[in-house]
Amino acid sequence: MKMEEIQSAIKDILSKAFPFTEKEICSRMLHLVDLTTLDGTDTKEKVEDLCQKAVRYQTAAVCVYPYYASLVKHSLEGTNIRTACVAGGFPASQLPLSVKLYEVEQTLNDGADEIDMVISQGALLEGDYKRVGDEIDAVKRLCGKHRLKVILETGNLRTPENIEKASRIAIENGADFIKTSTGKASVSATLEAVYIMLNVIKKYESQGLKVGIKPAGGISTVASAVPYFKLVWSMLGREWINPLYFRIGASRLADALYDESIKQ
Repeated sequence: MKMEEIQSAIKDILSKAFPFTEKEICSRMLHLVDLTTLDGTDTKEKVEDLCQKAVRYQTAAVCVYPYYASLVKHSLEGTNIRTACVAGGFPASQLPLSVKLYEVEQTLNDGADEIDMVISQGALLEGDYKRVGDEIDAVKRLCGKHRLKVILETGNLRTPENIEKASRIAIENGADFIKTSTGKASVSATLEAVYIMLNVIKKYESQGLKVGIKPAGGISTVASAVPYFKLVWSMLGREWINPLYFRIGASRLADALYDESIKQ
């Protein structure tokens, strides 16, 4: 599809009547958030505070750098909130595969329940689809039962065709989720990218394979978050509105969702 057609389709979806109030959407979305901090200035205190907020809001996961995996795992002990870590050369993914796998393995050993990895964007852009797929497959084999979210970094992929191709490669090589962005690129999550990704997920769902979606990067307000919920609901249905198949990567957003959800 051309970008103009994608934008028209999104506009049509968002213009339709919806079965939830904004307050109800915010309440549901709060429990889909991967509460995230991925800064070079992260400290133990900051991560511990984030874990306390996650427990208070009952988010889906806390997502951090591998260094803090064991701290998060310990802080969330006794809850249903999952420990998620970026690993495998985040955010550029410009490392040899052996180094990526070592980092993933160490992170899992330190307590991560979920791994968020980034595809080799340069390889995809130069048409080396085998390398892209082989790396995802190798990480997923290492993850085993642990959930793998594959970050496409859609803002760097340039065309709808590349986003669709990356989505298909990720799913065919074991991704449990496909995720838009690291939050470190100049363009992060967009409705257009998520629309393309949801269409790919829908095609695989018709073949009996259910894959999750995670918009992430730059989603910090209720106004920017709600359209993603509407797209997922409209294109994939009620089954996807749970943490098994829908996450939102965010830091500031959780506060806004909580404030909206408790309004009288």
